[in-house]
Order: sequence, then C-alpha cells, then structure tokens
Amino acid sequence: MHNYLRSVGFGKLKNKNEIDLLINEIIQHPDKKIITEDSYGNVFAELNKEFGEFIGISVRGYYVGDDDFHAEYYYPYFIGSGVTTEERVEIEKRSDREAYAGICDEMRIGVTLIFYLQNAVEYLQECRTKNAKRMPINATISALSTSGKIVLPVYKNENQIKSGEKYTNNRNHLMAAARDGDEEAMESLTLEDIDTYSMISRRIMTEDILTIVDTFFMPHGIESDQYSIMGEILDFYTLDNKCTKEKMYVLTLNSNHLVFDVCINQEDLLGEPAVGRRFKGVVWMQGKINYQM
Repeated sequence: MHNYLRSVGFGKLKNKNEIDLLINEIIQHPDKKIITEDSYGNVFAELNKEFGEFIGISVRGYYVGDDDFHAEYYYPYFIGSGVTTEERVEIEKRSDREAYAGICDEMRIGVTLIFYLQNAVEYLQECRTKNAKRMPINATISALSTSGKIVLPVYKNENQIKSGEKYTNNRNHLMAAARDGDEEAMESLTLEDIDTYSMISRRIMTEDILTIVDTFFMPHGIESDQYSIMGEILDFYTLDNKCTKEKMYVLTLNSNHLVFDVCINQEDLLGEPAVGRRFKGVVWMQGKINYQM
C-alpha cells in the first residue's frame, strides 16, 4: 500500500483487496489515458483517475497486444499551481521501474531539489521527438504529506522584513557565484554559516528554536524526494475526495522563498491553518516540467 494514499483521501483503505479493486476500477474506467513507447520500444501507458480537484491516482504499466494492460505500479498525485522554479531540471530514470525524478540545484533552499516526475509520459514523448523538440522552461512543484502541524508565526517589524529580503538576495548572488567557481563567494558563504551557527548556539540557551528559525527545507530519511520542511502559509483551501468524502487541506507555502502547494488529509494535520501561520511537517515532493507551447 502506498504510504501517501491517505494524503489524497484514501486514509481508510486497510487491505490489499480494497486497493486491488480501486486499481482495477482505474484501469477499467480512467479519466485520462496517455500512451507512448519506453526506451526499449515497449508500449508504455499511464492511466489517470481524478478523485477531486487536482488530486487522483495514476497507474502506469504496459500494453501487451491491443487491450491487455499489465499494471506495473501506481502512485497518488496532487497537481500544484504556478511556477515553483525556473532552474534547469535534469531528469533521471529509476533503476527498478519506468519512473523518473527531476533534479535541480535550487539556490533558495541550499540543497539539491529532487522530486517525483508526474508527467513522465510527456517527457518520454518529447525525448522521442526528433524534429521541433520543445524545451523545458520551468517546473511546477507540489507535495503530499501524511503528518504535519501548525506553528504560530514569528513577529517581524518592517525593518526586519526588509533586512531579511536583502540578506536573501545577497546570499542567492553568492550561491550563484560559488556555483560558478568563485572562491571569494565560497569563503563568504562559509563565514556566514559560521556566524549563523554561533548566533543560534547563543540564542538557543534562552529562546525556543522555532522563534529563531523562521523556515527550513532539508532532506528527510533515505528517500531522496522526501523533505522535512517548515514554511509560512500564504493561502489555503479545502477539497473533498468525491469517492471517500474525506477532506484535505491544500496549503500554499513559502519555505526558504520557495513557493509550492502541499496537500494533507485533515486528520493528519494538527492545528488550524491560517494565513501567516507556519506549517511544519514531512512531505513527498512531486512535480512536472513545463514545456514551451
């Protein structure tokens, strides 16, 4: 059973038989079907079924003959909004299945961003296009979560907000220069990190860590596309799974100046979301690369 099924409203599925019935229903009555060839020339297909606005389940597998579909795997999906990053995205194939990950060096979060590629079939189709191949221009990132909590915001006056924005812009410039091999930028970043560590070590003696750290974005566990995050809630709304009637929250977050949407089952969120408050939890990053029209 996929761990993140509950994030799209299937929290009450308990056994393999129920999941098999659900997958068979998707195979028999998909809302969308996309077919292409994989790198070995096999007929690879993705069958999608929506169970609410922006949420659903995708089943991927192979056709043997005209109608004999063999499901290889499935995954729940949540489609995010807007443009999350314009950094160059590299696509890497998983070794165990016909699934792909997007990888980009996003300077705002300070780590390599890895996400599960939602539009893998479109990517395969573009790879097979020899003439007039479209180029990827940006990516829309979203996330599913099975555990999170609402944290109160940190008060900042106008001067602190402006100072933080200036610091972020300067750091992004230094990160870009360091990535291009600028040794002075590397040294400046190292000194900044030492100063930050000293500041946190001093303040942690008398303050709570959540009043010192405003947001964070860091890898979680051994899965490369899972992250532990905390971000400010810019907007939120609720949606329903039309099959199970379970309710989810969709939170638009700003985490280290990276803006993306997170979908979480209401049963898994501790606290009441509100604009300005913060979300803290573990997420599974998904996303799609957007091509030129």
